[in-house]
Parts: sequence; C-alpha cells; structure tokens
Amino acid sequence: MQFSDSVGYCAAVLTTISLVPQAWHTWRTRHARGISLGMLGLYTVGVLLWFCYGLLLGAWPVILANALSLVLALFLLAMKLRWDR
Repeated sequence: MQFSDSVGYCAAVLTTISLVPQAWHTWRTRHARGISLGMLGLYTVGVLLWFCYGLLLGAWPVILANALSLVLALFLLAMKLRWDR
C-alpha cells in the first residue's frame, strides 16, 4: 500500500466516523432539531457526488468512505424528515 493510500484511508475513517455520534444521538433522542435540513441535504448530495467521483477514478479510499458516509447521511436525513416535521 502506498503512503497516499494510507493517508486516504485514515481520512476516510475519520470523516466517516464523525457522523456516528450525531446519528446515535439523533436515534437515541428521536429528534434532530439541531441539524439544519439544508446543510444535511447539501452534505448528502456532496457525499453522493464524491462517491460517484471515486467510482469514476477507481479510488477505493474515496469509494469506501463515501459509501459509508452516504448511508449515515441518508439515515440522518430520514430521521430529520420523520421526527422534525
């Protein structure tokens, strides 16, 4: 594994797990009032585009990180739409 791949995987792990505390808190409390719908929507679209970009390049750190981040972002978005109407 090249050094650049190692940096990519480290960045992928850190940025992806950064969503876990927010997802857990939102699930546990059943509210997402503190999360901006606009920010979350833009973030989700951005992560989807990064995922597509990674697929186009065949860049596995980008693909894996953004696939997991997309799942978490969609989970948060679904909870936001469900519990904060």
